[in-house]
Amino acid sequence: MSSGFTDRVSNIPALLRMLGMYLASSGSLVAANAAQLITFAILARSFGAEEFGLFISVTAITSIAVHICGLGASECLIRRVARDYAIYPAMLGHNLILSLASGAILVLVGMAILPFWIRLDASPLINALTMLLLLVTNIVLVRLITLVEQIFIAHSQFAAANRSVVGFALARTIAAAAACLVFGVTRMTEWAIWQFATHMLVMLLFACSLRRLGSPRYCIVREELKLGVLFATPFIFRAIRQNADLIVLASVANQEIVGSYGVVRRIIDSSYLSIDAMNRLIYPGLARLSASGIHHMMGHIWKLLLAAIAIGVGTALAIYVAAPYLPLLFGQEYTSLVAFCRLLSATPILLALWAIAIDGLGAAGLHGPRAAILNTANAIGAGVIAWASWVAPPTGTFISIYVIEGSIVIIAWLVLLHLARISRQAAAATTG
Repeated sequence: MSSGFTDRVSNIPALLRMLGMYLASSGSLVAANAAQLITFAILARSFGAEEFGLFISVTAITSIAVHICGLGASECLIRRVARDYAIYPAMLGHNLILSLASGAILVLVGMAILPFWIRLDASPLINALTMLLLLVTNIVLVRLITLVEQIFIAHSQFAAANRSVVGFALARTIAAAAACLVFGVTRMTEWAIWQFATHMLVMLLFACSLRRLGSPRYCIVREELKLGVLFATPFIFRAIRQNADLIVLASVANQEIVGSYGVVRRIIDSSYLSIDAMNRLIYPGLARLSASGIHHMMGHIWKLLLAAIAIGVGTALAIYVAAPYLPLLFGQEYTSLVAFCRLLSATPILLALWAIAIDGLGAAGLHGPRAAILNTANAIGAGVIAWASWVAPPTGTFISIYVIEGSIVIIAWLVLLHLARISRQAAAATTG
């Protein structure tokens, strides 16, 4: 028996282990996202169109702010702790300081603007208090709760990370069901209290689960500040791009098109979890492989790319096949839903292609090139998708989405391959 065949056979247990970890990771994210969709449906039916519109407005704003909160510090926690567990106390303290400080500033800014822009109640006092609860919950508490998942991933405790994701999603679903279906909550002023209490309870339970890993050492890791900001900015710009089309379509298209497109966008965004499930598993390993140069991880990157393509294609096919059944869940009034869903069903394939290259850059600590790619694509993309949606809605919206995602694929891989070549040449020059 050849040694090559023996090696392949010996690798089967490791491959099966990785497959099991991926299925657990993707399963937890899918379960969490299903719970979020149920929560979404409960609130939509209970609030009614006008109140639910306010909910969407606040959620859209805070979804951008939550990416700013913490200044991207969670990434360096995964990268640094995956390489050296001993640095965990300092990285945890670094995260807590930045999350609380930036979160406080974001809440203050929000309170100075939003109560005068979005009216949740006729009483100025109740309006302000409701907005305060929503901002603290959706920005600060969400950032601290999601940090728990990153901590477990950094320690390669993926089962615990999966439980935290599913547990958080289920807690919100249970809270929505209890509030709306049992206690008859129909307004944002009431839901804000339920949501705040639920998030506080989840945060305290999660904090207890982390005690065994060690206490934080409160300090600022200065060399990670710039890298954290560079890591966070692409998410901010992406959030802006993802809202540009909705804003423009709302002003030029009828409500059925806007509603159908909004539902499809939610489904497509949720489908990205199948790619994220793999990336959250591979990130610590790529960080270790690239510690001595990004070229050391390229052999692993090519294998991961094949897996990512398979996942992307499978996800796209699942969306395409499921599209005709969506009106049964969301309502027959969404007449454009099936067509829109099928038109955008291939976008997970493009995401799978560029996500591997982008995560490779991030794991190697090359956040400058990573941020340059994503920030430029999302900043220009926001203008392109807004213009296309204005000129030819909604056809222009669909075309611009594929153009933007395809451009990111090409640029991300060109940059990754270029930097890997430079890294390999530098290593050869040193050894030579």
